[in-house]
Amino acid sequence: MTESGGGRSSEAGIFSATIRPTAADGLSASFTSPTKTPATPAVGLLSGLRVAVTRSADRAGAMADALAAAGAEPVLVPVIDFEVGEQKVLGKSLQRLAAGEYRWLVISSITTVRALKQWCEAAGTSLEALIPAATSVATIGPTSVAVLAAEGIHAELAPVDQQSAAGLVALWPDFDSSDGGSPRVLLPQSNLAEPTLVEGIAARGWTPEVVTAYRTVDYPADPASRLTATLAGRSPERGRLDSLPSREPMASERGWISEVAQRPKKSYCPRGAIGSRAYPLLTPAEAAGEIAAGAINAVVLASGSAARRVAATMAPLPANCLVIAIGQPTRAEAQRLGMVVAATAEHPTPEGILAALALAHTNFLTQ
Repeated sequence: MTESGGGRSSEAGIFSATIRPTAADGLSASFTSPTKTPATPAVGLLSGLRVAVTRSADRAGAMADALAAAGAEPVLVPVIDFEVGEQKVLGKSLQRLAAGEYRWLVISSITTVRALKQWCEAAGTSLEALIPAATSVATIGPTSVAVLAAEGIHAELAPVDQQSAAGLVALWPDFDSSDGGSPRVLLPQSNLAEPTLVEGIAARGWTPEVVTAYRTVDYPADPASRLTATLAGRSPERGRLDSLPSREPMASERGWISEVAQRPKKSYCPRGAIGSRAYPLLTPAEAAGEIAAGAINAVVLASGSAARRVAATMAPLPANCLVIAIGQPTRAEAQRLGMVVAATAEHPTPEGILAALALAHTNFLTQ
């Protein structure tokens, strides 16, 4: 069942929303604006809301900026961080990649791109140089497609609607041995990655090989092993893309899987930095105190790992603090931990978070 709601007009533009019930205690949300980008229409609706974003300053910039543009007051509460994986093991896998031993390389997160780039920088090479023309690249959504493109890498397969491991598995082709190609697929992942991709790809007849590219740890990471690589087109202190390269429509956007294509020769360069605002930074203990005092109105869970840390350091969350999940896997993990999820972003983007927060806040006010 789908319900339409919203219809809020303001000087910032027209706000329209789609509400999709996903569970007894949650909504899936998206919004569109015919005249503005989705980051601005909800200015009046979200004005004054203090929103805790469970990301560090180097990763929260785009989401915090979108919240601020909508009138909310972002507060950064980093709860997880990242450290490099076993570099020798990763290096051997990447050497096999360069030798053409893999038919596919699956990049399952933007953090994976950073981890691979950090290894490449230490080795005096680039990720683009490691990927042979005959190796196809798959990822989990348009944002990671853009991040890869900024690094000079063309992703040939990515889900658009269901931007997750499950969405990619749904698009994955069956292995066809008739062309003599290798069935091997390289999956550099977090040490905490769910088996969804591995099992789904294996079920299609391929041979997935997992290597730990990075480790998800409690914030802050050990400075000696912290993941520090900066992505092309991203400001290290803002954690956001300064510009997105243009690209041809992906096969998944056209509803079919394309033949492996030659990588484009286009060079991607950022056109200039955007944004320079700084936001308050709280420890989990400080955030828990402010939540208990009613000074924080919502918490954005940016991953399942973040949900676990919030449950461990800030729970129980009161009913007047809205819990927003960045996607369905995060919602499921939060609910498993006993949290009441007010809304879930339909897409794991700043716009998706804004839509979910706007709908959750509207629902809260009308209860």
